[in-house]
Amino acid sequence: MTIDIKSMGYVRVASTDLDQWRAFAGKVLGLGEGRGPDPENLYYRIDQVSARLVVFGSDVDELSATGWEMADHRALQAAREHLQTAGVAFREGTAEELAERRVQELVRFEDPWGNVFELFHGITYESRPVVTPYGANFVTGDQGMGHIVVPVTDDVEALRFYTEVLGFRLRDSMSMPGEFVGKEPGSKVWLRFLGVNPRHHSLAFLPMPNAAKCVHIMLEVDKLDDVGRALERVRKHKAPLSATLGRHMNDEMVSFYVKSPGGFDIEFGTEGLTVDDQRWVARESTAVSYWGHDFGGGA
Repeated sequence: MTIDIKSMGYVRVASTDLDQWRAFAGKVLGLGEGRGPDPENLYYRIDQVSARLVVFGSDVDELSATGWEMADHRALQAAREHLQTAGVAFREGTAEELAERRVQELVRFEDPWGNVFELFHGITYESRPVVTPYGANFVTGDQGMGHIVVPVTDDVEALRFYTEVLGFRLRDSMSMPGEFVGKEPGSKVWLRFLGVNPRHHSLAFLPMPNAAKCVHIMLEVDKLDDVGRALERVRKHKAPLSATLGRHMNDEMVSFYVKSPGGFDIEFGTEGLTVDDQRWVARESTAVSYWGHDFGGGA
């Protein structure tokens, strides 16, 4: 028995400069601007859900929380009991937090590395279809908002925590030399890619510290042309390109990476692999990408 997370539901970002985020989310990423309970916050839609990305004013720039969707009250109650059994301290969402996220219930806790997770159910969705500024359609539905890569400091414990406590399933692995993170020469540390639905991975972790509390967030659109158009907007608005266009080896995503005002990257891609857990076999990929993805930004 474990936790039955259905998908990545939303992210909340703390920001010292909301104007920068407003320009980045709307003019570069092409997200649909929405409305929410706090007129000071920025709410962005990519589908029927009222807000997938919320940016609020703060004295720091970092990922504040990631929301993970549960089916209903019964699933969330089972998650509470599982967290208690696993010895994970959590708290219930306050009335203000429920109203701000427009969910019926949530519990909030930190993983062992300080990454904040929120398990929720009953999020609101809108009667009007989202109309994004540049007409892109984002791939969501049962695959959720996208995927996120979080920093950890112990790759072995991270795999145990995310699979045995939170119920993610291993989809792929990649290794890198341990000396990159201060371990002895000749050792390995692992990047793991974990899923909960047909999206190849919804959560991954990188065993390196990260001040923004996030390595990257991936958003997927349904047409390659919309990736190309987004890349043109990156150049037009002089947003910092973190990695050139390429196709990943593990999830086959054709994508590029751009630095957000939050200090972490946004991966913007298409053609991501979907998997069937009954047939899937987790393997180790031997390269980041089949082609492209120059993380020097092509300089």
